Amino acid sequence: MVIAVKDLARNPGSTHTLVESVAAPSDLGVALIGVQQGSSIELELNLEAVHEGIFVSGTAGVHVVGECSRCLDPLAYDLDVDIQEMFFFEGLAPVRAAKEDENETMDDEQRLVEHDTIDLEPLLRDVVVTALPFQPVCREDCPGLCSECGIRLADNPGHHHEVLDPRWAALSGLTENQEN
Repeated sequence: MVIAVKDLARNPGSTHTLVESVAAPSDLGVALIGVQQGSSIELELNLEAVHEGIFVSGTAGVHVVGECSRCLDPLAYDLDVDIQEMFFFEGLAPVRAAKEDENETMDDEQRLVEHDTIDLEPLLRDVVVTALPFQPVCREDCPGLCSECGIRLADNPGHHHEVLDPRWAALSGLTENQEN
């Protein structure tokens, strides 16, 4: 998903509109939900040249598939995510303060225009994956599965198991003997 921006580079004020359908890369999701590899990503982007680089804004439309985290039913829906990102020209990126600890990670990863191109794949991965729910559900009031036997609670709303306290389990035999 590399886009050539040679016509925009170093020409502040110029714009280019990109309306394109691209194939989704692998690993565009989380454990229970994501975008299938090779499925279509509908891009509607505006690329604007500014003094520091190329400002990319617009939307990306994806088809999300997965399963409910409560009942494991399949999920599928369309998701539109907003994109607003600055790709800096090499040498014009803002200077960052030195890290205090070498193990500290930088939250503000700066994207660069490299060889008059911008790579949209890391940007799309960031905006799509962060827009996905961590625990997707088929509906907000999904009761899920029974923790004892695994039956779907939506199909059996009155389902329950009598749980006997193990400390009293030995006494349950006494009542059975008296009934006989």
